[in-house]
Amino acid sequence: MPRFRLLLEYNGTRYSGWQVQRNARTVQGDLIEAVQTVTGRRDRLEVYGAGRTDAGVHALGQVAHLDVATTLPPATLLTRLNEALPADINVLDVRTVGHRFHARHDAVARRYVYQVSRRRTAFSKPFVWWVRERLDVEAMRRGAASFVGRLDFESFSDDDADEKSTKVQVDAVDVIEDGALVLIRVTGSHFLWRMVRRMVGVLVRVGTGDLREADVGRLLRSDGEDVARLTAPSAGLFLEQVIYPGESFRDDFRGPMRLL
Repeated sequence: MPRFRLLLEYNGTRYSGWQVQRNARTVQGDLIEAVQTVTGRRDRLEVYGAGRTDAGVHALGQVAHLDVATTLPPATLLTRLNEALPADINVLDVRTVGHRFHARHDAVARRYVYQVSRRRTAFSKPFVWWVRERLDVEAMRRGAASFVGRLDFESFSDDDADEKSTKVQVDAVDVIEDGALVLIRVTGSHFLWRMVRRMVGVLVRVGTGDLREADVGRLLRSDGEDVARLTAPSAGLFLEQVIYPGESFRDDFRGPMRLL
């Protein structure tokens, strides 16, 4: 049975996250239904994603691997999957890979980007967090430096039975001004549940002056209750790129959405 590597983009607004759940619509669930429609197979079918995005979170470059018994070549599978999928999920690439490839376990780094809007928008509400207060971007950049390194992010995450350790290698946190947007791009080995949204929430409060730059380190050492209250909305978050051994991040991979 062949294994395929899929690259996907999706608008997560209508979905309860990536992972299949009972009585909830998910991206993985809709993808499985599309595979069943296209291949006619309901047995021996497995789909694994590189990251389990939360409800309302989007993806520009989610990676998944698919095991399904089919003779369809990758190009045909891509076309037919997109014909069967809803408009807010799109498969960008399909290729065959070896059976040892695992979309989640083999990933060596991931990059998320969060869009903060500095103005009210009629069109982009599902894709930004509108912050009314003035943001001190330089203060946000200085605060972001406290997140870089191999650190314990237990206070920035909820319990997740699948995570054996709360230590995460964060390689970079970039705060970028792009017109009316402030983009927060986080690159690291992997991310805990809600970790990026809480990092963003803290940095925004540094930008508004509600927190000091030194508070970032203090919150990393806290019990997490104060951090949880600062969690940024899911709407502004995008899984931008996932890379594997031998690959490297491309700054022009998709870029910011530039919705404003």
